[in-house]
Amino acid sequence: MFPVTVTGTPPAVEQDIGLSNGAHWAVPEETPVAFVYGGSNYAVMLATPADLIDFATGFSMTEGVIDAPDDIASLDIHHLAQGTDLRLRLNERCQQRLDLRQRRRTLPGNAGCGLCGIENAEEFFQPLKPVAEKVVQLKDAVVERAFNELPTHQPLNAATRTVHAAAWAGPDGGIVLAREDVGRHNALDKLLGVLATEGADLGSGFIVMSSRCSYEIVQKAARMGVSAIACLSAPTAFAIRKAREANIAIHVRDGSGTAAIS
Repeated sequence: MFPVTVTGTPPAVEQDIGLSNGAHWAVPEETPVAFVYGGSNYAVMLATPADLIDFATGFSMTEGVIDAPDDIASLDIHHLAQGTDLRLRLNERCQQRLDLRQRRRTLPGNAGCGLCGIENAEEFFQPLKPVAEKVVQLKDAVVERAFNELPTHQPLNAATRTVHAAAWAGPDGGIVLAREDVGRHNALDKLLGVLATEGADLGSGFIVMSSRCSYEIVQKAARMGVSAIACLSAPTAFAIRKAREANIAIHVRDGSGTAAIS
């Protein structure tokens, strides 16, 4: 594990607000989180300020900045009045590769949806590498178990009713761990970050999303070698096409139960 330092006061992940009728709500915090590699800004994401070590690791991997958690030499989580900086120092190989890529970029990465390190729109249509020789479908009962267990792993959503979750389920459908965030792709990066740090076998289980499966969810899963995604909302057509390229199975819940996208 790389060394981590924290400076400044960490913000709360939720706030209590009053309503005109006397009721109170818990609302999630949403704060700018900047990714800074070797002193250079890379991207700013609006995110829930929790599990930031996992976020730094997972985002760096799914963006192709690093290949493994060990490529991070150190992390300084720097809390500021208007957001949080994740200041990462990389090994020489990854920093040089990133510097070369950054010199080719024409726009700064600051997207909440989509890809941060992309050079032009054509990169969206580059075929994803298959994660398996063929699509391996999950049993409906396995997916249904994961869907049923997911709410018990969403404490922030239980309080606020308004954040996304990404979870990892084992081959039997049991939820192993989960991460939450106001952004579904952020939640997935946090999940993938902790899984990579723990050395989990990403070919033996599947991702469970509380939201729809969009392109960036498939793209991140493909980069990490995940073979199946279960999502509670319908995927986009583009996500389905990209999942077929990568031989990733997509499972959904419809009115009659769970099913795989054919």
